[in-house]
Amino acid sequence: MVNHNRGLLIVISGPSGAGKGTICKELLEKNDNLFISVSATTRNPRAGEVDGVNYYFLDKDSFIQKIEAGDFLEHAEVYGNYYGTPKSKVEEMLLSGKDVILEIDIQGALKVKENSQEGIFVFILPPSMEELKKRIIKRGSETEESLMTRFKSAYQEINYVSTYNYAVVNDEVHEAVKKIESILTAERCRVDRIKENILDSKEGLIHEQLYD
Repeated sequence: MVNHNRGLLIVISGPSGAGKGTICKELLEKNDNLFISVSATTRNPRAGEVDGVNYYFLDKDSFIQKIEAGDFLEHAEVYGNYYGTPKSKVEEMLLSGKDVILEIDIQGALKVKENSQEGIFVFILPPSMEELKKRIIKRGSETEESLMTRFKSAYQEINYVSTYNYAVVNDEVHEAVKKIESILTAERCRVDRIKENILDSKEGLIHEQLYD
């Protein structure tokens, strides 16, 4: 039987401090067929970040050249820096049957949604805005000004939750991961994703009945 199983494209977004990165890390550790797309950015690397692992760090001119060449699945400007998802690697992994996570901002997610019918869009919510503020402060990497900018943005970003397919509250990471795994299991069972396999199975069954 021909394998029609294209990988799943999972788009994960949410406000800064909601815990998207922690959730994605645990998902990757628990699922061998799940990969995360490495984004490109013009922002400076943070302590411990490695080029090609955490991000592809590009200067602004190089990034703009890639935009003009159509090399990004999506791109957006966030907090004064550009971010983008390299198109070719994502498509290569999906075609090979691998599931791919895009951990991207809401602007980028909306652009992917405009251009793709196959994405599974999951919005990560904090248990409360007070908890979100604590998580951002705990990072210790924000100035008072940038903290307020991110917190105000979080209020605006949560308004976009209705444009996503699923919403998961990240109160406890392991539970949030379980919920996303359940979403992926359900998506793999959707008839419109597996109809070719169903038809192949049906034809095989009919053939067996006729010639048994």
